[in-house]
Amino acid sequence: MSNVLVIGAGAAGSMAAITAAKRGHKVTVLEKNDKTGKKIYITGKGRCNFTNATDTEGLINNTIRNPKFLYSAFSAFTSKDAMEFFESLGCPVKVERGNRAFPVSDHSSDIIKALNRGMTKYGVTLRYNSEVSEILSEDGKCTGVKLSDGTMIKADAVVVTTGGLSYKSTGSTGDGYAFAKALGHKVTDTRPSLVAMSVAEPFVKELEGLSLKNVSVLIKDGKKKLYDGFGEMLFTHDGVSGPLILTASSIAGDKIYKGGATLHIDLKPALTSEELDARIVRDFNAFHAKALKNSFDRLLPKSMIPVFVSRTGLDPEKKAGTITKGEREKIIALFKDFSLTVTALKSYNEAVITKGGVSVKEIDPHTMESKLVRGVYFAGEVIDVDALTGGFNLQIAWSTGYLAGLSIQ
Repeated sequence: MSNVLVIGAGAAGSMAAITAAKRGHKVTVLEKNDKTGKKIYITGKGRCNFTNATDTEGLINNTIRNPKFLYSAFSAFTSKDAMEFFESLGCPVKVERGNRAFPVSDHSSDIIKALNRGMTKYGVTLRYNSEVSEILSEDGKCTGVKLSDGTMIKADAVVVTTGGLSYKSTGSTGDGYAFAKALGHKVTDTRPSLVAMSVAEPFVKELEGLSLKNVSVLIKDGKKKLYDGFGEMLFTHDGVSGPLILTASSIAGDKIYKGGATLHIDLKPALTSEELDARIVRDFNAFHAKALKNSFDRLLPKSMIPVFVSRTGLDPEKKAGTITKGEREKIIALFKDFSLTVTALKSYNEAVITKGGVSVKEIDPHTMESKLVRGVYFAGEVIDVDALTGGFNLQIAWSTGYLAGLSIQ
């Protein structure tokens, strides 16, 4: 039996603690907050999309950074295992559109309560308001930790589950990166991910709150395509957000983080330019006596019409029935390419996750143990792995936390 310390009582930490305790180890969780699971609480807008009900290949395919590193973890603890785990701890689960799994109650607090029940059941000791300042080691072997108040705690193994830098109010302040660097680990460059974007055009403020469904987006750096996708997006007071944009931030965000890009929105991807022209002719004939600004009700959300008409450069008071073929071409071009200048990703405080982290080259993928310091394990967001939205990032936390807890000798 080993004396195990887990740093951080989030998703990965709670799972690691429960798994290690079930195997007979003496486990203490050191949490610098006054409660567990602060980031879990806000996940999925408070509903907690805790996994995705897909197979291992599905999990791998939705992992953006270092997917192959996670094969062992995903195989050791699958999404099915995650759902059964929470059911066994008294938290019924359900699966919704896109295979996204939630607690039946739609309350993230029930996921946290289940984890707390699991830790209590298996005898895990929770120490709140306990901030770790350093991981101690001798001769390449972990010996314990030092707390910020100077207290030394001996241990045979330490699991680092401190999260990343997103939502700092939950305690994710990059502590794990500092611990890893002090032990000689490389930490790759970090940035916000699964995050909204700021744009240069001031008119987006007039579109704030407008959701566009079934649109296509293309993000380009000059002529280079960085991302394209189809789905739903949302305008904010100074930019864009929504599922499509969050996914784009994960895939194309490195370039945007360093200096911007161009976002091209096809508002009518299901129609060719010719089909769209025929549709516009039909509508304009029906509204021939109306002003142009009042002739898009069948084609656009009401709140978007003033901005759209302004961007065409046409006279908004001109009668729809007098619009020429050349003017229709301007309208069609804007429908097929409503472009915006992306200036930046939003900050860590708005990011779902952090991209980057402790280099996977220095972690054993079969155990989550450091290759540099025996007895130190890493799990969750602190590692340089991340995935798309839909429950995949929390599954990374469960799987890597489980494998770390399972592997402690």
